[in-house]
Amino acid sequence: MRSQLRRSRRTALIAAGAAALLALGVVSPASADPARASKGVEEKLAAQIAALQEIKKSLSGAESKMDSALVVEQRRRANAGTLSRTPSVQTGVKVQGGNTVLVDIRAHEVTDDLVNAVSAAGGGIRAVSTEGRTVRAQVPLGSLAALSARGDVRRVETAVEAKTFREQDPKNATAAPSKEAKAKDVEKRTREALASVRAAATTGEGDRAHAADTARDEFRVTGTGVKLCALSDGVDSLAASKAAGELPANVEVLPGQEGAGDEGTAMLEILHDIAPNASLGFATAFNGDASFADNIRGLRFELGCDIIVDDVLYFNESPFQDGIIARAVDAVAADGALFFSSAGNEGNVVDGTSGHWEGQFVDSGVGIGKFAGTAHDFDPSPGAKQVVNPLSESSGGVPVTLFWSDPLGSSSNDYDLYLVNAQGGVVAFSQGVQDGTQDPYERLNTPAGSAGLRLAVVKFRGDDQYLSLSALGGRFKDAAGAKGFATPGVTRGHSAAKGAISVAAAPAAEPLPFDLEPGDPANPRGPFPGAFDGSQKPERFTSDGPRRVFFAPNGSAAPEVRQKPDLTAADGVSTSVPGFDPFFGTSAAAPNAAAIAGLILSGNPGLSTAEVKAALTATAIDIAEPGVDNRTGAGIVRADLALAYTGASPQPLARAQRPTVVNDSDGSQYLKPGTTSTVTVPVVNNGDGTAASTSLVLTSPTAGVTIAPRSKYYGNIEVGQTVTNTFKVTVPPSVVVGTGVKLEARVTYAGSTSPTTASFTLNVGQPSSEVRTFSYTGPVVAIPDNNPLGATVPIEVTGVGRASKVVLSIDGSQCTPNTDGSTTVGIDHTFVGDLVGTLTAPSGTSATVFQRNGSTGSNLCQVVFDDSAERAFSSVTSANAPFTGTWRPTSPLSALLEQPADGVWTFKAVDTATADRGSIRAVSLKVNGYV
Repeated sequence: MRSQLRRSRRTALIAAGAAALLALGVVSPASADPARASKGVEEKLAAQIAALQEIKKSLSGAESKMDSALVVEQRRRANAGTLSRTPSVQTGVKVQGGNTVLVDIRAHEVTDDLVNAVSAAGGGIRAVSTEGRTVRAQVPLGSLAALSARGDVRRVETAVEAKTFREQDPKNATAAPSKEAKAKDVEKRTREALASVRAAATTGEGDRAHAADTARDEFRVTGTGVKLCALSDGVDSLAASKAAGELPANVEVLPGQEGAGDEGTAMLEILHDIAPNASLGFATAFNGDASFADNIRGLRFELGCDIIVDDVLYFNESPFQDGIIARAVDAVAADGALFFSSAGNEGNVVDGTSGHWEGQFVDSGVGIGKFAGTAHDFDPSPGAKQVVNPLSESSGGVPVTLFWSDPLGSSSNDYDLYLVNAQGGVVAFSQGVQDGTQDPYERLNTPAGSAGLRLAVVKFRGDDQYLSLSALGGRFKDAAGAKGFATPGVTRGHSAAKGAISVAAAPAAEPLPFDLEPGDPANPRGPFPGAFDGSQKPERFTSDGPRRVFFAPNGSAAPEVRQKPDLTAADGVSTSVPGFDPFFGTSAAAPNAAAIAGLILSGNPGLSTAEVKAALTATAIDIAEPGVDNRTGAGIVRADLALAYTGASPQPLARAQRPTVVNDSDGSQYLKPGTTSTVTVPVVNNGDGTAASTSLVLTSPTAGVTIAPRSKYYGNIEVGQTVTNTFKVTVPPSVVVGTGVKLEARVTYAGSTSPTTASFTLNVGQPSSEVRTFSYTGPVVAIPDNNPLGATVPIEVTGVGRASKVVLSIDGSQCTPNTDGSTTVGIDHTFVGDLVGTLTAPSGTSATVFQRNGSTGSNLCQVVFDDSAERAFSSVTSANAPFTGTWRPTSPLSALLEQPADGVWTFKAVDTATADRGSIRAVSLKVNGYV
């Protein structure tokens, strides 16, 4: 009897839920008969959700630390019954060869033991972040539970994905070319650019629309003294852009962080267009969120970037709390860097382009599934219920994220996310476990080409929380039987961090050449060849704010509302990069704003980040709702107005260059113990203004070394001019041959950039002409495919003491282009353009020898890397394969000689991309000592 009552109650609940769902258009009626309709719901919706929830209820301790999609994918592959009960479900897990998946393993601490365990489980390491406590690896599905069960593992997730904010027509999107095709195209364009006569530079659309061209002429400020750096997908066409004169030759890239793709190249061209004399740097943002955060810090603390700009969103970035990336942004901002970020292309409520809803969970009373769980009611009208939010017909193939207001890493309220089709079938889901140690986050993908899709949020267990639901690139829109509900505030993540300047977009010239969705109003046009004014309209796709935050980074309650975006800048600008001409999206707007900030700093050295931001916002032109608004912030940036506001002026930048030596005793070019030498110190002015009344003070912290005179007057140094002076440097007899004398040069002049400092180490003694060779004599070492751990071989150096010169040789007895693993070359590899080689001295100092040069060419054989070589290895093409001869390394090997050479040196080769393999066979060092 009790059993019958339970069945009766369950039937009644299902019928009530079915009636509500039918009324809302979640399912189509099987007939007018409520009983048959109830049965249809049970089979098409409730049964599938119940089957998924049953899996959730049955998770082991290890499985509860895994993404729900990974668990379901694993069980569907292992159990035909599970597959049959969830026929329309797509987990979204991308299973690759060998039944492997790319995952992020979140740890309490990343140790060698954990990394070795991942490798032992068949995992291919992709990135390791000690700071971010994450290992990204390609791991067999069957090994995930064992890894998850480890005590040092906090969670195993499907590798978190990211997107850039380039706006392109999805109808015209084409599949990415193969690595080989891309490399050949870049190499072809590089050769053509080198062979052609460069045309005179033309004014870019963004340069003109922001009045940056006239501002540079009027204020004579070009970006000198400032370093601008970008983070995006990659810089595949960096060599081609350099060869074409679109970028300078000295773009600095964090070693091994070149990435893949070309949005980074296009962003660098925008920076260079507006601030042509600024230094440039880059690192990829696409090796995972932890690696992204590491690279933000690396650009500031390793490369010394003054201004950093990115155009990336990771889908797991919380709207309610600053995560690992946002904390990195705040860290570099606290250190004095300016950080610009794309606000996003996710639409806004004013233009009716938004796929975002946020608000308090409202219990609809409609039960979903076999176990506990009630659906959220999206309809705020009294007495009305709607448990789904319908997506537009063009919202297929977009990521959907759900967050709720629990602190990161400690969510005890459990919400789930379901995507339902018009027939009531569950087509995608996300139902991770939240029991107190997980993030308040669920995510799914809508199937490409699907229509009639609706999203449902289910509270599986816990309290009613504030929710954030975003279909990134989609749109909530009225559909049959259901109304689309959208609210402001889609911009989020590190772009909404306190330390970030979030940038919206407005067209510089022609309008976006396609409709965002069929039937949309016309896109706005820009002012080119004029400059922006108050009549300008923002892009209809630009993301809106504000951003509501609930927690401090440590998880404590700290509610606040942040005004985002901050500013607006130009998109729709030209670059030389294929696919980015024109370049639309907030991805293009952010570097335009960042470059203008570079001009401000260049003309006002020492200005604080707060003062730069104040200048940009105070002079921005209001272009939307009066005052600061949630689509365009303070308005659109104008370079001429900002430079006038700050009183920018051309600044000199006089710096000491490396000295030369003439020994007074024997006329040699070396410092020697017990002798005095004439040391010539050049000073060059690479600034925008004259360095007036220039003086140089030369000192040495090396014990016993004397310098006379201590200072010399260099006079006025014009822009581009070099002036020299001489000093007498005396070395005491006690100095050991081969040790370094450190010289510190302090240059002072009239100007805000004064003083500048530089230090140089000059070794004492005459280098020996005798070359000693030390070789790696161990077995062949395989270079793991697409693995940052790479392959390392030791080379022991003995009996040298101090070295005057070191040369790295990739040896080999016979050079062959064989791409299938030649045994007679120094390094066999089928795609040398994948490789990064580094040499590390016993002191721990490293130098990058080669960095993804050589394109599709194979094999390195009898290659000598020598600082004095005429040709740089960065200039090689696949036509040089198999690579041989003498080349200049990426960074000088002389930097490795400040300590004694005796000890174990290591050579490391890292393969940075998939599908090609090779090995280290024969390498050696050729070392000169001192007479």
